[in-house]
Amino acid sequence: MKYDDIALTIQWDRMVSIVDEIFLSLIRTSFSTIVREAYDLCCSVFDRQGRLLSQATQSAPSFLGTLPQTVRHFIKRFPPETLRPGDILITNDPWLGTGHLYDVSVIRPVFRGDTLVVFTGTVTHLPDIGGIGFSAVAREVFEEGLRIPPMKLAEAGKLNETLLNLIRENVRVPEQTLGDLHANIAANQTGARLIVDLMDEYGLESLDALSDAIQSRSEAAMREAIRELPDGRYTHQFDIEGFDIERPIAVACSVEIRGEEVYIDFAGTDPTIPAGVNVPFCYTYAFCAYAIKCITTPTLPNNDGSFQPVHATAPEGCILNATPPAATGGRHAVGHFVPFAVWGALADIVPERLAAETGLMNAINFTGRDLRGQPFSTLCFSGGGFGARATKDGLHTTIGPSNVAVTSVEALESTTGLLVRRKELWTDSGGAGQFRGGLGQELAFQNRSAHPVVVACFGNRTSFPAAGYQGGKPGAQRVFYIEENAVHPKGRHFLQPGEQVLMPGQTQTLRDAGGGGFGEAWERRVEDVAADVRAGYVSPDGALRDYGVEVDTDLWIGKRADSRPEQG
Repeated sequence: MKYDDIALTIQWDRMVSIVDEIFLSLIRTSFSTIVREAYDLCCSVFDRQGRLLSQATQSAPSFLGTLPQTVRHFIKRFPPETLRPGDILITNDPWLGTGHLYDVSVIRPVFRGDTLVVFTGTVTHLPDIGGIGFSAVAREVFEEGLRIPPMKLAEAGKLNETLLNLIRENVRVPEQTLGDLHANIAANQTGARLIVDLMDEYGLESLDALSDAIQSRSEAAMREAIRELPDGRYTHQFDIEGFDIERPIAVACSVEIRGEEVYIDFAGTDPTIPAGVNVPFCYTYAFCAYAIKCITTPTLPNNDGSFQPVHATAPEGCILNATPPAATGGRHAVGHFVPFAVWGALADIVPERLAAETGLMNAINFTGRDLRGQPFSTLCFSGGGFGARATKDGLHTTIGPSNVAVTSVEALESTTGLLVRRKELWTDSGGAGQFRGGLGQELAFQNRSAHPVVVACFGNRTSFPAAGYQGGKPGAQRVFYIEENAVHPKGRHFLQPGEQVLMPGQTQTLRDAGGGGFGEAWERRVEDVAADVRAGYVSPDGALRDYGVEVDTDLWIGKRADSRPEQG
């Protein structure tokens, strides 16, 4: 079947709407806050070859490159001719899935009658998977929890109760964990029903032709966009915080534009370390594909065709290509820098398409007992400021590049023994520039329970702030406090590196990092600086120091100082 433009657009949009319905089903039936509030998930449909056909618009971008690989691993393990209606597949293997044990991939073969037509797939971050808990202190993957190889969660409609019982007996919050697994099952069932309805409505015996049309047109669009970039090899190297305060991790990236294809390499990047921040290559590749797509075809729906011209390599054993049994629980703490490595290499050739570096996500896992004495394990996301763009200020407290949502105060307080004493924007945290970086936020958590709460922090930007572009200044660095004492999230004040204990009545305060600025601060309009001071985004002292603007706080009028502010 050959598709004309109108028919293709209608059915393509319908496929995207189906995965968005899967997304809604998943968040409305899930038990954990990380799924229903923070959207740490992915919903997709794949053709019979395992090619990504459509992905929910609110899916985390890291999964757009990992889940297609997972489906292809399943197809090798369970050839399509061996699958039956009612089969459901599952794995959380970091190297076959999404990079760490906490993310579980659930795949459902979809049949129309007795014919396999597509696969639906979901990924969710489980509230617990046993082992040491969501922490970066593990030295090997064996310490991090249950590792589920590719297997059947259900066979011919009958659930694998042995597997479910095994999970139930090994997690701290079985009701939430198993509840989320059932939510995955329900969401995939929703997708299967809607896909069969689509085929019945249009009289389609197969979706192969639709997939071929989507893949070929997307690949052609991607190749055309890459051809607009100047050929050449571009490099970027920078340091990020390691697990040891005294030992940063070096990341080296080269990006070669060669006609209509892109080749990314991470030779020169530091090796893996004995801590849970190592990154399986599936996760690295996903963010490489995401980085290139953002600057070439950002509005094109995600599918396999978009990624065919993007190639990536990393030396085996480096921290961006970790091999078993490396610990990977906090792989995002390093992996989220991958797109900035790629964009940093391309910053001088396409600055108008980029944003300065972001303050990144801070993930805090709280484990303890609530006010009723019941155990809880809850992951809280907070966001640093987004980097400024070539024509706009950065967004405040926006989590990038992972696209998950900031955890709401109400959700956190209702599921833990914590009270959020304060949540507000952090003045002066955005990097100065012609366009200002987005602000981070200040959060204060108080332990109201009668029990200690273990706090595992995954907060970068404590030593290396978000860089500005084109002369913009860096954002403020992330800061942690216990009571009034500043501590480093990887320092000796913690029970273990990356962990601390919050005793009853104690308060932990977090100041999230700001985004980098874009362009010279001296070129920012005086009226914009005055407006920032009036809004509380910039202090009067900050306006003078960073922008060379004196602001009259009675009239909210600014004027240039006699000399430029200090650069750097």
